[in-house]
Amino acid sequence: MTTQDLHIELRGAIAVVRLTRAAKRNAINDGLILAIRDAFMGFPDTVRAAVVDGDGDHFCAGLDLSEIKERDAGQGMHHSRMWHAALQEVQFGRVPAIAALHGAVVGGGLELASACHIRVADETTFYALPEGSRGIFVGGGGSVRIPRLVGAARMADMMFTGRVYDAAEGERAGFAQYLVPKGEAFTRALAIAERVAQNAPLTNYALMHALPRIAEQPADQGFLTEALISAIVQSAPEAKDRVRAFLEGRAAKVQKQ
Repeated sequence: MTTQDLHIELRGAIAVVRLTRAAKRNAINDGLILAIRDAFMGFPDTVRAAVVDGDGDHFCAGLDLSEIKERDAGQGMHHSRMWHAALQEVQFGRVPAIAALHGAVVGGGLELASACHIRVADETTFYALPEGSRGIFVGGGGSVRIPRLVGAARMADMMFTGRVYDAAEGERAGFAQYLVPKGEAFTRALAIAERVAQNAPLTNYALMHALPRIAEQPADQGFLTEALISAIVQSAPEAKDRVRAFLEGRAAKVQKQ
């Protein structure tokens, strides 16, 4: 799965997926977006969570714009749909993805980050959507995913005006769930991934696949979907073992951290 632009490292149950185009601030070309798709489709069964990171000073500065200069409308549409298919594998694949953000999280980089399930940013992180000033529009699923994080009005403002959010502003706005000191995003993301990997696989699957869809359903449909998913998840042997361990005092109780 490792390519010139993407490095995959397996650390026990965790797959580290690292963009390695540091000289280009990890801008995403066609080969890289397809490599990301293939990586998330091809994890071995032993992988229970993934960390997405960027080599060098930046997580990802977005789409490599040199690749869109000569596309006509039809080619542009198919290119966008290729990104959709790739990032669908990140968001709705087999394992949760935790993004370790630092430096630029811009354009397509923000689209990649928004496809992950948890985002950890360090103090160097900044967020931007410069497509508006460049005469283009997001094409990697950003118009669907980013408003669900921060709202359509905030996303529109970023594209209308070129507004840039720094790390602290971004955490308050909802771009990231965690903010850590400079250089610590990967370490925290890896620790979170290791914690997530300990969950029952069906619980993680329900959180990835059912929860976002329930959130988009009318309430009566959401309640029914929840009941069905809840019944399926709790019927798994691992779930029964974990509940039994709690009832017998063999499992840790929730405590304030």
